[in-house]
Amino acid sequence: MVEQLPLALPESRSLGTVNINAQCTFRLEGEHRVVVVSGFPVHHYSDRDAVAEAYAMVFLVDSGFATQVEVARAFRRTERTIRRQQQRYAEGGMAALATRSGWRPGRRRLPTKRIRLIERLQAQGLSNCEIARRMGVTENAVRKQVGPAGPEPARQAPLPLGPSADPATPAPSPPAPEPSTAAGASATPDEVGPRGSSRRAATSPEEPGPTSFDTDPANRTLDRLLACCGVLDAAAPVVGDAQAVLGAGVLFAVPALVASGIFPVAHTVYGEIGPAFDGLRTTLLVLLLMALWRIKRSEALKEHDPARLGRVLGLDRTPEVKTLRGKLSRLASVHRADRLGAELARLRVRQRGQLMGFLYVDGHVRVYHGQHEIPKAHVARMRLSMPATTDYWVNDQSGDPLFVVTAAANAGLVKMLPAILREVRGLLGDRRVTVVFDRGGFSPKLFQALVHERFDVLTYRKGKTRRIREQRFVERRKKVNGRWGQYHLCDQPVRFLKGTLRLRQVTRLGEGGHQTAVLTSRWDLRDIEVAYRMFERWRQENFFTYRREEYLLDALTDYQLEPMIPPEPCPTPSAGRSMARSALPARSWASCRRPTGTRPSGTPNTVGPPCGASRSPMAKSASRSGPRRNVSPTSWRSGARSPDASRSNR
Repeated sequence: MVEQLPLALPESRSLGTVNINAQCTFRLEGEHRVVVVSGFPVHHYSDRDAVAEAYAMVFLVDSGFATQVEVARAFRRTERTIRRQQQRYAEGGMAALATRSGWRPGRRRLPTKRIRLIERLQAQGLSNCEIARRMGVTENAVRKQVGPAGPEPARQAPLPLGPSADPATPAPSPPAPEPSTAAGASATPDEVGPRGSSRRAATSPEEPGPTSFDTDPANRTLDRLLACCGVLDAAAPVVGDAQAVLGAGVLFAVPALVASGIFPVAHTVYGEIGPAFDGLRTTLLVLLLMALWRIKRSEALKEHDPARLGRVLGLDRTPEVKTLRGKLSRLASVHRADRLGAELARLRVRQRGQLMGFLYVDGHVRVYHGQHEIPKAHVARMRLSMPATTDYWVNDQSGDPLFVVTAAANAGLVKMLPAILREVRGLLGDRRVTVVFDRGGFSPKLFQALVHERFDVLTYRKGKTRRIREQRFVERRKKVNGRWGQYHLCDQPVRFLKGTLRLRQVTRLGEGGHQTAVLTSRWDLRDIEVAYRMFERWRQENFFTYRREEYLLDALTDYQLEPMIPPEPCPTPSAGRSMARSALPARSWASCRRPTGTRPSGTPNTVGPPCGASRSPMAKSASRSGPRRNVSPTSWRSGARSPDASRSNR
C-alpha cells in the first residue's frame, strides 16, 4: 500500500497580519489597517485615526468576536484601556473616544509642595490674583486648589425649628445653675403648669430657641455635659458640611413641618420636658423624620446607624430607643394629648378654613392582639369580630385629617356623631357644615337632630328601596375641583318620620344596573355635585389604607390599662323576644300566652308539630300529660319550647 504524502499548504500568514484569535485577524497594509472577521473585512481605518482604532477595539469586544484580553494583546494596549474605551463609547458614542485635551480629571495642576506656599500666602491676606502672579500660574489654578479668595467661612448657624432669637447676636454664656436645677436633673410631671408651660419655662410661647456651645457637629460633648448638669434645657441642632449623606432628602420637609405649627403648639401645651440634650423640639423632629424615613417603630432605630441619622438631624447621634420611649412616656403622663390635638385642629381651621365646607366622618377599627380582654368590634377588611378599638376620624374635603376621637366601648357612628359634631361646632363656630358619612350613621331621627343644629347631612340610604325605572335617569357631566365626573342620576324628594323630615334623594345608576341612593339635606347643590361629594368619601378610605401600610396606623407604641365605664347589660335572646311581645296588641299577646295543648276556637284539634317535623322530649312529655302550665318568657332555656314555637307549630 502506497503511503500518502503530506499535503504542503501555502503559508497564509504574511508579515503584516496579526492573529487576534482563530476567527479574527488584524492586517497592516502601509498606512491602512483592516479588521477581518471570518474572512470578511468589517472595519478599515488609517493609522493616524485614533478614534477609528478605538472604535475597532470596542466593536470586536462588544460584538463578541474577541475578548478584552485578546484585543489588548493584538493592539498592544492594556485591558484597563479597553474597558475605559467601552465605557466612554457607551456614555458618549464616537465623540467620547477622541483623546481629551487638557489635564486629566482629578490631577493636581500644582505640585503638592506648592500647596503649602499658597496657604501661607493666603494666610497673609493676599488675593488669589496676587498669589498666581507670584507663582507664575493662572488665577484659576489657584482658585481650584484653595477656593475663592475671602475670609474663612463662618460656621453654619443652627437650624431654627421655632421662634428663635436674632442670629446676629452672639451666643449667651452658660447660665449658672439654679438651686432648684441643681437639686434634680429633670422636672417631674407635677412641675408642668396648667397652661402647658413648666416652672422653668416662660409663660409666653414666644421663647428663644435652643442653644449649642459645641462647634463640631460630630462632637457634642459640651452640650451633653451641660444637659447632664441641668444647665441646658435643649441642645440646638448643628449641621456640618458633608457629601452623599443617606436620608438627607427628608430635610426638604422641614420647612413644611415648621409651617404646620407643630413645634410652637407643642411648646404651648407641654412646655419644656426638663433639662435634657434632646428637648421637646428635637424629640418631635426625630419622630416626624422617622415617619418620613419609614421607620415605623421606635425599636426599629436599632437597625439603623445612629451616627448617619444623627448627621441629618444635626446631632452627633440619634436618641436611643429607651431615651425616646422615656420621652414619650413623660409626655403621656401629663394627659394632654387631647389638648394638643384640639390646638392643632384650631390651627388647621385658621390655615385651611376654605376646605371645611364638607367634612368626612368615618370610623377606623384598630385590632388588638394582646392578652387583655377588651370589647370586640367588626373588622370589615377581615370580615371578623375581634378585640379592637374604634377611632372616628374627621377629614376635610381634600382628605387631610382634622382630628380623631376614640370611641368608648366601640360605640357606633349613630351614637358618636353628635359628640363629634359638638367638637366641630367648637372649632368652626356657627358656620354651616355638610357632614358626609357612610351607612353606619343612617338614622332619620339623627338626621332631624343634625338639621336642627344647622348641620347638613350627606350619606347613603340604608335598607331596601323601591327600584326606579331606568328611563328616569339623566346623564350628568361636570368638572368639580379640576376633575371630571359623569353619572346617570335621578333626583327626587323623599320623606321620613311620617312626613316630618323631608330630604333629597339622588340615585346613581351603575353599569350593571345597580342603583345607589344618596340622601342629603342640601337643596342648593346640583345633583351631580351631590353624587361627586358622596363618592369622594373614598379619599378617606384611601387615607386609612395608606396610613396603615406606610405609617403603621394600627400599631401601639405603648399602652396602659385604665378603668372603663361598664357597658349597659345586653339582653338575652329570650328577654329580647319578651320585649318584642310587649309591643303586640293585647289580643295577640293573650293568644301567645295560651298554654300548650289548648286551641283557639274554630281551629282543628291538632296538637304538636306538623307532619314530618320532630318534637323535643319535653314537648312529648307535655303532650302526654295534657295541658302544662304557662312559663314566664324570661325563663326559657335550651331544650324547652317557647310559646312562639308552639304557636308556629300549631
